[in-house]
Amino acid sequence: MPFSNKVVLITGGSRGIGRAIALEFARRGAHIAFNYYRNHEAANETQAEIEALGVRCLKIKAHLGDAAKIKELFGEVASTFGRLDVLVNNAATGVQRKAVDLEEKHWEWTMGVNAKAPWLCAVEATRLMKDGGHIVNITSEGSRRVLPNYFSVGTSKAALEAITRYLAIELAPQGISVNAVSGGYVDTGALDHFPNKEEMLAEGQMTPVGRMVTVDDIAKVVAFLCTPDAAMVRGQVIIVDGGATLKA
Repeated sequence: MPFSNKVVLITGGSRGIGRAIALEFARRGAHIAFNYYRNHEAANETQAEIEALGVRCLKIKAHLGDAAKIKELFGEVASTFGRLDVLVNNAATGVQRKAVDLEEKHWEWTMGVNAKAPWLCAVEATRLMKDGGHIVNITSEGSRRVLPNYFSVGTSKAALEAITRYLAIELAPQGISVNAVSGGYVDTGALDHFPNKEEMLAEGQMTPVGRMVTVDDIAKVVAFLCTPDAAMVRGQVIIVDGGATLKA
């Protein structure tokens, strides 16, 4: 298997897209570590599914808005596995309000988890990627398209895409590739927080392919970016939306 005995850390890996990515790498032979924040039941279920595939799985409760917790997270990965081959910065949060209705604490909360944490996680990851590695950041189309009630998340994802480009250049000499994957509308629990959820689901179905993007579609692209076949893909945002954003 292509990722046999590799170690992959997925932030926010207990549910939704993060869970799909964790399972995709586990099916390909990788040992998995993931953090979660609140939902113990989902974390336990995901860990059990991963271990049933015959690989090791480390789950860690950690709030990524806290820099000290990020250090503890990577400390546990280091003590358990002794190395890291792939980091997937998937964890995200946000307050679904217009800019004029957003409070300063909402901005700091969202930027802390969605932009600052991936940067700090990448820095910690480099210390464990002794033989090179891969970092993939999960972004969204709200970084370029203006979506309703998406001000804090959209701007944080735009920052994450800039972080991707800078890190791709800075970490290349260490043998570390950095890219991002941007998904279209995906039906996960994250959509439950949007007041216009039904409209988003309806738009998500209107792809040229004739179906909505799934979490597995995104997971497979993330895995591809961590293979030798993608060695010369650096600092790119790979859009996985079924061609939805191509339409005028």
